[in-house]
Amino acid sequence: MYAMHPKTYTLSDFNFDLPPDLIAQFPLKKRTESRLLQLTDHVISDRRFDDLIDQLSKDDVLVFNDTRVLKARFAGVKNTGGRVEVLVERVLHNSAQQRSVLAQIRASKSPQPGSTIRLAGQFDVVVGERDGEFYTLDFPGDVFDLLEQHGSLPLPPYIEHAPDSYDETRYQTVYSRHPGAVAAPTAGLHFDEALLERCRLKGIRFAYVTLHVGAGTFQPVRHEDLSRHDMHSEWYSIPEATVAIIQQARREGRDVVAVGTTSLRALESASQSGNLQAGHADTRLFITPGYQFRTVTRLVTNFHLPKSTLLMLVSAFAGVEEIRHAYQHAIEQKYRFFSYGDAMLLTKKGHR
Repeated sequence: MYAMHPKTYTLSDFNFDLPPDLIAQFPLKKRTESRLLQLTDHVISDRRFDDLIDQLSKDDVLVFNDTRVLKARFAGVKNTGGRVEVLVERVLHNSAQQRSVLAQIRASKSPQPGSTIRLAGQFDVVVGERDGEFYTLDFPGDVFDLLEQHGSLPLPPYIEHAPDSYDETRYQTVYSRHPGAVAAPTAGLHFDEALLERCRLKGIRFAYVTLHVGAGTFQPVRHEDLSRHDMHSEWYSIPEATVAIIQQARREGRDVVAVGTTSLRALESASQSGNLQAGHADTRLFITPGYQFRTVTRLVTNFHLPKSTLLMLVSAFAGVEEIRHAYQHAIEQKYRFFSYGDAMLLTKKGHR
């Protein structure tokens, strides 16, 4: 699923220099205190996040990703005594018949199928077959319970402190419901219950999708030729109720506002036929400049890493030069970057 502009962009087109001190290491005391850079075509406005409500109209739709982040990281020891680090990528099965996950394992020597690893000093998992960079691990009990009791929150690699109880609250959205992600849908971290209630009172509609964000969201793009990039796979689900709300909004000419690139990828993945379809599937949709957006008209998002697929996505949405200019403005104005950083409100290029 590649869509390229007549100008063939390369990886270097999505690089920028970011001062390390602009990478937010901790969340702000209050979720809605973040700054909001609004970009519509070439016009940039500096706002506070809770000003978002003033930029939305009655009957616009906010689409939230209601995934919940798993405590997916473990320190472990192989039965040979070697130390390993395990990051659960996806829960595959969680029934009485089979309880297994797909996981990345960092070790000096690759574990062998049939061997065991003791996780967190508490329980043993059995190593199954290897699939590329992932391994199947069989768990001895309810996967979600064992993750919650013994795992640690998988903060992104650029956040340098160990996760604590504060992160366990703040690295989840207030509306998270369905456990399965190993990274937060970070645009949603800026919403608190008070702002959501203000949006409801204004008549803004809410809709939900679920996309379980994978660790692949942090994987670098390694090829200058973007068509050679192997996009990571993520599972998503679109309820019938969400389709109905969005279809009504589109008939009425209202905005469909994706809260986060994950919500946008779910919606656009389910719109490849031309119309948004309910259901669930895996997606490898790689959105680059030239992609024709079928459902989303506005996007709330954080600032993304240089050379990342998410930077390519927002450039496709709002315009390559427009995003370059906005990011330079954000750096000059010392916006806070990445997961615990500030936000942007983008309008699809050419929309209204």
